[in-house]
Amino acid sequence: MKVDFLLIGGGLAGMSLGYQLQKSGKKILILDHQSGNQSSQIAAGLYNPVTGRKMVKTWLADQLFPQIEPFYQELEQKTGRSFLRPQKIYRPFLTVEEQNEWMGHSSDPLFQGYLDGLFQSSQSSFLNDPFGGVMLTQSGWLDIPTFLEGMRTFFGDRYRDVIFEEDKLIKSDQFWSYENIEANEIIFCTGVHAAQSKFFSYLPFAPVKGEILEVKQDFCPEFIVNRGVFRVHLGQNVFRVGSTYTHFDLDQGPTERAKDEILGRLASLVQVPVDEVVSHKFGMRPATKDRKPFLGKHPDFSGVYIFNGFGAKGVSLVPYFSLMMRDFLLNGSSLSPEVDIARYFDYI
Repeated sequence: MKVDFLLIGGGLAGMSLGYQLQKSGKKILILDHQSGNQSSQIAAGLYNPVTGRKMVKTWLADQLFPQIEPFYQELEQKTGRSFLRPQKIYRPFLTVEEQNEWMGHSSDPLFQGYLDGLFQSSQSSFLNDPFGGVMLTQSGWLDIPTFLEGMRTFFGDRYRDVIFEEDKLIKSDQFWSYENIEANEIIFCTGVHAAQSKFFSYLPFAPVKGEILEVKQDFCPEFIVNRGVFRVHLGQNVFRVGSTYTHFDLDQGPTERAKDEILGRLASLVQVPVDEVVSHKFGMRPATKDRKPFLGKHPDFSGVYIFNGFGAKGVSLVPYFSLMMRDFLLNGSSLSPEVDIARYFDYI
């Protein structure tokens, strides 16, 4: 098989970039090992314009958010699946000072289009939000497992579920060969596994372990509650709740410490007992030291690229940056210096 682009990794990043390239008329093939793709399989999939403990507008929000819903809606049409869940996010205030600060934000042009409402009193007797909170719009979540399943079907024989062995990748004068595949270009979209690649091990990956619960709980508002933990309704009173962020015990599975942490934070936010813990899972986010993605071309190996490092905000970042990467690959357009791996060439 001869292809223009061989993409290694079929998570959110690989599937999205593969679609952009195929849509542009390029012949692609995606190699992926489904059972090794823990991050995309368990990710919450939130897209949220105001994030962090300090509740700040997320990086590049004005560029990212106009593209999020149209991109995934297009893929819903292509796959015949439903996986995009636009939904408001409610973030309670922790103090009256925070409440006052956000009353000021309500007239700030920087936040226009992202605020659906500001509240100075509790929105539910079941919530611990005595100071009220902010209701965000242009927000929601992506059902990533359903997205990936739909994309695998969409690509058909352009997707292969295999274990990639890098030592079988051989460069000739004109192309890269891998078993029976000849590719003009190779793109690594392998998440945390790229840190073990001979091509990209020099990049400062900073994997973050995340643990997540699914619980049964009898409180079903029309919005996502997100402060300390997020709480996403999956149906039938089952909620995905999380997540932890740790740089240690990366080689361990789900831990009681993380389970207790999540349940404790949930109890301080939602004043309804948990009826049952349905599941407890973990994954490794492909985060980076400077918290910016890795896009670009290897400085020494011809035809080798990376599209990676999207961390916990992949759903928000990938639509915008998959277009940027496509234009870089096909048209020679420039990459943003903030994400171009050239920022690390001095460390090779």
